[in-house]
Amino acid sequence: MESFFQNVYAPKEALFYEKCLFVCDSQDRPVATCFAWKAYDRITTIHWYKVLKSCEGNGIGRALLSAVMQSLSKDDYPVFLHTQPGSYRAIKLYSDFGFCLLSDPVIGNRTNDLEECLPILRQYMPLQAYQALKITEAPAFFLEAVNSSSNVEF
Repeated sequence: MESFFQNVYAPKEALFYEKCLFVCDSQDRPVATCFAWKAYDRITTIHWYKVLKSCEGNGIGRALLSAVMQSLSKDDYPVFLHTQPGSYRAIKLYSDFGFCLLSDPVIGNRTNDLEECLPILRQYMPLQAYQALKITEAPAFFLEAVNSSSNVEF
């Protein structure tokens, strides 16, 4: 994480601290975090979206993502994020917000293991939620942005 911070956020450290939104419990301890970030100075991405496991299922993540998305302007869209198949509850939430899964086999310098992950999602997600997932190819401008640097920014 330290290396990622140095490579992605450190050049704009003040902006990082300005944008990073936290939800805290009654003892003022962080329980969730999220913010929107212009990755590669071109595409709006959701970063550091995390809710403590012990706090999941209480609507905190939905409220937090709603606040971040509502803070964006029309010019910030479309919005992209990166996740993994084990985050099936989050994937349902992203789907509820209108996010689509990208089908491209390679995105930037990462392989996209969507085909291998779909059976995992089908196993763990409620059937209705799984059937509601939308899959699309990445837009050309997005692929150009993520291929513009060897540095992974999200």
